[in-house]
Amino acid sequence: MLRVLEFHGGHAKILRIDANEGIILFRCAFGRFCLYIFSVMASRVWDTKEIRRKDVSVGELYKVVHEKTKLQAVNGDIGFAKLITDKNVHRPGLALAGYVDLFTYNRVQIFGNTEVRYLSSLKFEDRRRALETILQFDIPCIIFANRNEIEQELIDMITAHGVSVFRSALETTRLIYFLGEFLDETFAPNTVIHGSLVDVYGIGVLLVGKSGIGKSEIALDLVERGHRLVADDAVGVYRQGEDILIGKSSRIAQHFMEVRGLGVIDVRNIFGIRAVRKQKKIEVVVELEEWDSQEEYTRTGLDHDYISILSVEVPLIKLPILPGKNITVIAEVIALNQLLRSYNYDAAEVFNQKIQEAIRKKKKESTGASRYFERDFE
Repeated sequence: MLRVLEFHGGHAKILRIDANEGIILFRCAFGRFCLYIFSVMASRVWDTKEIRRKDVSVGELYKVVHEKTKLQAVNGDIGFAKLITDKNVHRPGLALAGYVDLFTYNRVQIFGNTEVRYLSSLKFEDRRRALETILQFDIPCIIFANRNEIEQELIDMITAHGVSVFRSALETTRLIYFLGEFLDETFAPNTVIHGSLVDVYGIGVLLVGKSGIGKSEIALDLVERGHRLVADDAVGVYRQGEDILIGKSSRIAQHFMEVRGLGVIDVRNIFGIRAVRKQKKIEVVVELEEWDSQEEYTRTGLDHDYISILSVEVPLIKLPILPGKNITVIAEVIALNQLLRSYNYDAAEVFNQKIQEAIRKKKKESTGASRYFERDFE
């Protein structure tokens, strides 16, 4: 797909973007022509590559969750550059007691009532030795829950090792829940899919297909009919748990849409806040295809196709495009049909059962008629 843009960014003017080849041609301030090659987004949904974040800094953790978790930085920004490499948190009770063979030191260390009461039961020198036992490892940070505190001398000792110390007013269980929520999302497998994601009757419908086939136009038509846009062109997909896919838009492109012949529009400002949402679970994928007379398309719906995205199986509908075909209405019907299936109602299966029942009844009637004529001796 070739797109010619009138885009001025600083001293550079973009002259051409070729999305299929991954090329940007632009003129820089000195009048030279520069060629920039970027990674090409997968043209088919199953060509996507899984992305996993390897770490997150303590500073980023604090910045994102400190309001929700009521975190207070006890020793300032000491240790904010340290990296957290595990999505789970750890309570170091056994490590404080001296057993460190299975100590998962690379996790956020949570000191709840149990850990603090244990330290309080020790003499001061023993408390120092207990903390030194875990500080010999490269732990990212320590968080005290339930407003628990320890002596300033011990805080200074932790600070000397370059480890962040935080205090939270939340009880331990709630603190772990909020921290886990952030860490799960941060370390979640994710990818980017070329398509449009729309909330249709509460069902997340992901429209995919080759460039120029009309994904954005269909999404725009659905928004005009009262449905809600989540993302257009580039859909960020994140796996939560084992079988949930959440689709989001990027922060820059959020609620913006490119319409060929018109340009970039702001869906939220045009249609209002009711026309957009930040994220949505992906529940069905609709692949738009140009009509191919040699292709066999499903007619009954008895055979269900699925596609694997981040190792999660999602229902797949292949929808051929023909002139005069109202794809928007069909997309609404797909969403409603998926909603019925979530309530264990499959229209194709019910229809098939009715046909089978009618065939069985017909056979019984035929058998009765045969017996009658067999007894006719005239």
